[in-house]
Amino acid sequence: MIQSFVPFAGKSSWPELLGAQARVAIVTVETQNPNVDAQVVLEGTVVTGEFSCTRVRVWIDRNRIVTRVPIIG
Repeated sequence: MIQSFVPFAGKSSWPELLGAQARVAIVTVETQNPNVDAQVVLEGTVVTGEFSCTRVRVWIDRNRIVTRVPIIG
C-alpha cells in the first residue's frame, strides 16, 4: 500500500508547548503530526525565510525552553 503525502493533515501549531522543554516539544510535534520534522533552533540564530510544509521550528533559549509557539513553516 502506498501512503500519500498530505502536508497539512494533522496539527499545525502547538501553543501549549510555549515554555516546555525542547525534548518534550520535539516528541509532541512529531507524534501529533508525523508529516513534519521538528527542528530545534536557538534564539538569535539566523534561518532561511522560505516556507516548508514539512518543517516545524522549535525555538529555544539557552536553557532549552521553548520561546515561541511551534508552527508549521
